[in-house]
Amino acid sequence: MASPRDAETDRVCVGVIVGPHGIRGQVRVKSFTAEPEDIAAYGPVVDEFGARTFTLNVVGRSKGVVLCALKGVDDRNAAEMLRGVRLHVDRAVLPPPDEDDEFYHADLIGLRVEFSDGVVLGRVAAVYDFGAGDILEVRADNGGVTMVPFTREAVPTIDMAGGRLIAERLAGLIEDPPKAPKPRTAAKDRRNKARPEAATKAAVEPKDEDWPDEDWH
Repeated sequence: MASPRDAETDRVCVGVIVGPHGIRGQVRVKSFTAEPEDIAAYGPVVDEFGARTFTLNVVGRSKGVVLCALKGVDDRNAAEMLRGVRLHVDRAVLPPPDEDDEFYHADLIGLRVEFSDGVVLGRVAAVYDFGAGDILEVRADNGGVTMVPFTREAVPTIDMAGGRLIAERLAGLIEDPPKAPKPRTAAKDRRNKARPEAATKAAVEPKDEDWPDEDWH
């Protein structure tokens, strides 16, 4: 499934350039499509601003990335300049999901997440896949974050028409809306500080060594 949709357009991010490969301008691309090589199957891609267009030609795979040649990028220096560029396609060119219970990650972004009693947990801010299934990052209005497994047990109802997901409270995992994160405060200066009263006392009460080594009568 493709990854998050651009919030201000109808483009979907299908991958990101993570670095150059070799000396002939090829790049390593982290693909967000179900089949990594399909990143080149939807025609030219654009950067997140829509300012640059790239034609991808997949030439191989290597450790979680696809290796691509880009038209007009002919050397390593030019490829290095593209590190971090996110690649997008128009949502309209993507095929519909194969099954009714499959969704593009992009279609989940922004959906309201609430419990069956109407209490709102927040909105989907991002979708992650760490290898054990999709995880929804749900962000509340107060900035608090809840990580929700995108499973039938945790999210039994998906109401795309209503723009919402209905989640179940799972003890220790999904509970009431999170509290707002605590603001950062300046670290306390725990160094010993001179006290004015101590300084004054020292000035009026000389130490023993300040007296001369002779008897006074």
